[in-house]
Amino acid sequence: MAEEEHRSAASAEDRSSSVRKETGVAHFFAAARYSLQGFLRLYEESAFRHELLAFAAGFVLFWLVGASFSEIVTYAVLMLLLFAVEALNTAIEELVDRVSPEISTVGRNAKDLGSFAVFCLILVNGIFAAAVIFF
Repeated sequence: MAEEEHRSAASAEDRSSSVRKETGVAHFFAAARYSLQGFLRLYEESAFRHELLAFAAGFVLFWLVGASFSEIVTYAVLMLLLFAVEALNTAIEELVDRVSPEISTVGRNAKDLGSFAVFCLILVNGIFAAAVIFF
């Protein structure tokens, strides 16, 4: 048992030492690169492309109805929150598919919960946009 724990700890050390961690300004650029890669991966999802289209359409509608600056900023923040939750939902789906490629109740529940989180934000964004546009 102790030998198995030692092997496990050694393999964890090997993995951590093989990954070079950037520091300083290089870390900033590495983080920006990872974020861009995440955006490009998320852009492959049709749901995200629909949300981007809704984001642009919302800005046009807000401009047409003369929305205030604070309403536009609130809308932008809500949409960015939606994009972030969509990214997390996609990450959950990818991890579930990788770890548990077979159909499982736990995997289905994880995916459904992520989807529900996205739905809640779509609902909030829609209610906010309707309130600004129609009231």
